[in-house]
Amino acid sequence: MAASKVKQDMPPPGGYGPIDYKRNLPRRGLSGYSMFAVGIGTLLIGYWGMMKWNRERRILQMLRENLEEEAIIMKDVPDWKVGESVFHTQRWVSPTIGELYGLRTTEELLNANYGFMLYT
Repeated sequence: MAASKVKQDMPPPGGYGPIDYKRNLPRRGLSGYSMFAVGIGTLLIGYWGMMKWNRERRILQMLRENLEEEAIIMKDVPDWKVGESVFHTQRWVSPTIGELYGLRTTEELLNANYGFMLYT
């Protein structure tokens, strides 16, 4: 048997073209600064909601304490219904300053009305 002659594969005349080795991916998503800003915004909105909820809870706690005090004060009055609404509606009506601070000290009432005003 005669050995067959192997023909080697050769490059085309002038050589092969350049090889594209760089990744060319499209940009995806937000930049780092944008994600940081979204994170800070989310935190601020969360803190605002938490402060709002805490304020509502304090008001409800104060209303409950007022109702307990009203029950103690008016226990001897016949036909007195503790916590009966003065408004003729079934809807929630935000309490007035007088309702909240009617049984509180004058200092608490002034602090609620005028806040932390400093007189110089």
